[in-house]
Amino acid sequence: MNVLHFINAFFSDAAHWKGYDGIPTRLVEHVQYSLMALGLAAVIGLPVGLLTGHYGRGGNALALIATAGRALPSFGLLVLMVILLGFGKIPVMIPLVVLAVPPILITTYEAMRSVDPSPVDAARGMGMAESRVLFQVELPVALPLILSGLRSAAIQIVSTATIAAYVSLGGLGRYIVDGLYQHDYEKVVGGAALVAVMALATLAVFWGVARVTVSPGVRRGG
Repeated sequence: MNVLHFINAFFSDAAHWKGYDGIPTRLVEHVQYSLMALGLAAVIGLPVGLLTGHYGRGGNALALIATAGRALPSFGLLVLMVILLGFGKIPVMIPLVVLAVPPILITTYEAMRSVDPSPVDAARGMGMAESRVLFQVELPVALPLILSGLRSAAIQIVSTATIAAYVSLGGLGRYIVDGLYQHDYEKVVGGAALVAVMALATLAVFWGVARVTVSPGVRRGG
């Protein structure tokens, strides 16, 4: 039986569309985990990246932090957090946030450093405060690259949030974990397909956000 048959069988089964284990419920759970992790990672990564990029300091330290974060295995970190903290959302959020912070942090820093220094110097010469230079001059120009870092982090979170199912939480990973345990490969393939579709939907969302938030002049210049 091929993959397309499994996908068709999974989505055509009415039992998969209702109840606590239905696709809408699992999808909402997965979105909640993903948004929570992305929000926490953005709260950590964006301010640090903006400030270090604005002042041009700490680049080497950020590179070391990012390398360390990327080197940590998400599933191994999840197991360690469960051992230390017990079951729940917090042990799941920690590896997802650790995974998402490096692309946000590094991309934000590089975005700020790539801004043309001429308008920045002109703004300072006009007496603008550093906060205004940061948010009114540098940030609008750096925004496309910053959004690309957020997009990369979001896709990684969406793809990795399936690990929540390994510690008895919900989300789309529930189909993959339960399907493997039950030898129900229709459920496994269906769950994997849903995660892939959600990743593509995330790309579309960030494309729309960029169209709305990035200045047309910056888009043309990019």
